[in-house]
Amino acid sequence: MEALNEWFGFFSEVPLWASLGVTVILAMTFAYKGAPLYLWAIAGYAGLVGLDASMWLFITYTVLVLVFNVKPIRRSVISAPIMKLLDALNFLPKISETEQTAIEAGTVWVEGELFSGKPDFKRILSEPYPELTKDEQEFLDGPVEKLCSLVNDWDVFVEKDFTEEAWTFMRENGFFGLIIPKKYGGYEFSATAHSAIVAKLTSRCGPLAITVMVPNSLGPAELLMHYGTQEQKDYYLPRLAAGVEMPCFALTEPNAGSDAGGMTSHGEVFKGEDDQLYLRLNWNKRYITLAAISTVLGLAFKLRDPDNLLGKGEDLGITCALIPSDTDGVTLGQRHDPLGVPFYNCPTYGEDVVVPIDAIIGGKEGAGNGWRMLMESLAVGRGISLPSQSAGGAKLATRAVGAYASIRKQFGLTIGKFEGIEEPMARIGGYTYLMEAARKYTTGGLDKGAKPAVVTAIAKYNFTELAREIVNDAMDVVGGAGISRGPRNIFAHSYFALPIAITVEGANILTRTLMIFGQGAIRCHPYAYNEINALMNKDAKAFDENFWSHIGHVGRNKARAFLLSITRGRLAGSPVSGPSAKYFRKLAWTSASFAFFADIAMGSYGGGLKMKEKIAGRYADILSFMYLSAATLRRFEAEGRRKEDLEFFEWSMEYMFYRIQTAFEGILREIKVPGLSWAFRLIGVWSRLNPIGTYPSDELGHRVAKAMQTPGAARDHITDGIYLPDDPMDAVGRYEHTLNLITIAGPVYKKLYGAIKQRELPKEHVLSLLDLAVEKNIIAPEEAEMVREAEEARNDAIQVDSFTLDEYMGNNAKSTVGDGTPNVDVNH
Repeated sequence: MEALNEWFGFFSEVPLWASLGVTVILAMTFAYKGAPLYLWAIAGYAGLVGLDASMWLFITYTVLVLVFNVKPIRRSVISAPIMKLLDALNFLPKISETEQTAIEAGTVWVEGELFSGKPDFKRILSEPYPELTKDEQEFLDGPVEKLCSLVNDWDVFVEKDFTEEAWTFMRENGFFGLIIPKKYGGYEFSATAHSAIVAKLTSRCGPLAITVMVPNSLGPAELLMHYGTQEQKDYYLPRLAAGVEMPCFALTEPNAGSDAGGMTSHGEVFKGEDDQLYLRLNWNKRYITLAAISTVLGLAFKLRDPDNLLGKGEDLGITCALIPSDTDGVTLGQRHDPLGVPFYNCPTYGEDVVVPIDAIIGGKEGAGNGWRMLMESLAVGRGISLPSQSAGGAKLATRAVGAYASIRKQFGLTIGKFEGIEEPMARIGGYTYLMEAARKYTTGGLDKGAKPAVVTAIAKYNFTELAREIVNDAMDVVGGAGISRGPRNIFAHSYFALPIAITVEGANILTRTLMIFGQGAIRCHPYAYNEINALMNKDAKAFDENFWSHIGHVGRNKARAFLLSITRGRLAGSPVSGPSAKYFRKLAWTSASFAFFADIAMGSYGGGLKMKEKIAGRYADILSFMYLSAATLRRFEAEGRRKEDLEFFEWSMEYMFYRIQTAFEGILREIKVPGLSWAFRLIGVWSRLNPIGTYPSDELGHRVAKAMQTPGAARDHITDGIYLPDDPMDAVGRYEHTLNLITIAGPVYKKLYGAIKQRELPKEHVLSLLDLAVEKNIIAPEEAEMVREAEEARNDAIQVDSFTLDEYMGNNAKSTVGDGTPNVDVNH
């Protein structure tokens, strides 16, 4: 007490302006640090003393301190009336049982740190950035490499299937049992290995990757491993691992895509004449991958038990079961044709299909638990399948476009030297670096047991969207080589296939607006979901705890956002030094601003926020790029700050903060806050004057494009993990072979161009100058031969495929015959 009197006495002796200044500094410090209420109370008393306040102000303030700090009083005087008001206004969103299951599925991982406004960077940096085990790497270097060599992407599209040799190899080498435990005959590989395998297969053939990844994802080994009965595991898992069973999983319906609640497929429990329980099933499903060749069908349906034979009530809800495809009443329909991409995909129908009750995944106990099973499994699968495909395709594009830009010449220069080409190349290289970072960071979390539904939604949405941009940019750079289909074309089939990736596993529009931010705002926020539950359960104590903690959370992030904005993040500091430091500071600034403005949106729109999808989409973009930037920072630090990766790292970081800035500007321009919208417009002006990020510079983009075209450590590292054929007659192998020849002959080209510049040689094509250059001793005969070989390879590499009329009309233009010679007429 004596110390407090001395403190108050000090304030009474200093000038008023100084007291006010100290009070403001204390208030900002307390708010920035998130000081508890009792410290605010003490600071308030100090301020009153400094202002020489009257006794009635002291009494009034003391009453307020008691009301806000004594929880039983606060709960009855303030919190309970607020609860009643919010309930009467329907302010907080009502959550259906289906929505609640989806929200609760999985776990909150590092996205919770980013949503908090004060991320723990030490935790983010301590999360695994995994490597493959010896066995996993050997499988990638052995069977995966071999399978890639057995499959030719063009032939798969022409024949619309793999060869029997490829199918046999996949079965005999366990490609359908990657995630199945070893005791059941599988490999029990990590999510990281599963992801790396899919990425490598994608770099060879998209349909091949799809065929391998689907049985190893939702359909249905993942469900059996986590929810199946022991009998189901013992029977199915060894058969799935050996490829004896070919599985699929049927979820989507004509009127139930993203809205699983609209599912009409149904089942009914009944007792048979043998006194055993059975299911009678009827369904209509479509877009089911591998259904056409499946032997066992995973099925999601709504289950009824009209006689309450299971003792769980009549309407049990969504349930999952395993149905042998040859069961009476099962129809595997005619094939869909998804943009001409030849993976097996078709509808399936069931009419009065009768199976035993133990067909339910998890047995009787699994009845009605299907939605939770699906949501938890999808929370994992979304982080592996499509992100891996996208990352593999991105690496292939980086490798091939980099080579093509050094091979193709226009106006006497390789096209990679034109700034118009450098711009899309920089995007391809920068996106590839950040995607690989996020791929491994995400699978590292999955491998340690996390099931982060929001993070995997971020991965699925952003990877596929970035992959779409990469393919578009690649097509622009390679021009005619991209639009002329044939065995030489590397990008056309990816161009066809990308809209499929955008559509499946949750359409991207829905994923962005409802899953990343809609689900994230509730699930990842430290208090929002608890407040909603407390309100729904009319739990005043829980509401009081979370509501006032939420108020403090808003105040802290408001102060952090303001102070970090005016200091451009410097006040937050960085957990590391070096090139990453400034980006950690920006990420702290972004997180605080995001958390504050997210609360503003939730407070302004309440339960109506779920319908404000344009605003929600912009918040989703910020959360997405915060996660992607955290993963990229983790990669750069984990890999030892590789100097040769610096331009890729910096380009990707600059780009992500540019995207964050763009999203903030959209929010500040469009958000409607009653009575305060004008203030947010002013904040928007400040944001544009003091941006978190701007687009990467032209010079930085130039360095990325140059690195993509230069054989060496940087190019090899950023494209590590893809299939690179040795055959110079292969599409990718041809580019690699030609680039190597051109690079080796590089010093000779310099001699020739130097001689032309000095007018020792005429300004003609180098091939016509070689004999003269040798004659004048400008180059040696063996050097002339190097250039001649490089130019012949260059001329061959830029050709496109053409077909005879019979081949084209018969659609029988296979890539090779027995001796490996192209079975197409190539324009020379």
